[in-house]
Amino acid sequence: ALYRNTEISNIYLTKSSPKSQYHIMMYYSNTVYLCWHYLTDAVREGRNQYERAFGVSSKDPFGAMYRSEEEMLKFLAGQNSIWGICGKDVLTAFDLSSFTRIYDLGGGGGALARECVSLYPNCTVTIYDLPKVVQVAKDRFIPPEEQRIAFHEGDFFKDSIPEADLYILSKILHDWDDDKCGQLLAKVHQACRPGGGVLLVESLLKEDRSGPIETQLYSMNMLVQTEGKERTPAEYSKLLVAAGFREVQVKRTGKLYDAILGRK
Repeated sequence: ALYRNTEISNIYLTKSSPKSQYHIMMYYSNTVYLCWHYLTDAVREGRNQYERAFGVSSKDPFGAMYRSEEEMLKFLAGQNSIWGICGKDVLTAFDLSSFTRIYDLGGGGGALARECVSLYPNCTVTIYDLPKVVQVAKDRFIPPEEQRIAFHEGDFFKDSIPEADLYILSKILHDWDDDKCGQLLAKVHQACRPGGGVLLVESLLKEDRSGPIETQLYSMNMLVQTEGKERTPAEYSKLLVAAGFREVQVKRTGKLYDAILGRK
């Protein structure tokens, strides 16, 4: 008997496909699922389960996620694969062509930054991330000939945030509680040029929290892995307004991730 991939598996499961989800599936299987073993404990305690799953401190979620170079590579490659599918939808939910200097905070492996400079050729994007993440992005994911993408090493909770027209926070706020989100957005607002803005990319709950089921599951995933949760559009809007942003607009893409734009 002969076997072959279906058309869908050729697109999403083969490593050679530009839309391959192989890396994120492997990360979910080998890392995330081990945290889900302790879902009951997570619900009882209200905190992530890295300590039980891997014997590392649960107080620093990204220290746990990046506990080895191999683990960090798996995570960054997995995140890149998501933006191979969803990147265009969230970056075209609003016309971002007026923003020329963009900072991608927590930009990781740079797939969203690459999509951004492809869609908006007049912009430059700086990936702001931890030093070891930036080094991996430079070595593994961003070709040296890509002159429109730059890098900034730092911890945006502790270090200064440079001035820019637009700040992208893709899947960042859902990692943290409201207090930390408020601190970060206040720093972003202070750094932002007048007339600039911030683009949040998140999976949005319905206002009554009745769905979507994928977002509800992601919120449980945030419980076992991070300090955060998924939120409704109103909750994100409230955080943005409290930080000083105005004219907050929400666009649902119909895909896994949605976009919220706030202006200064």
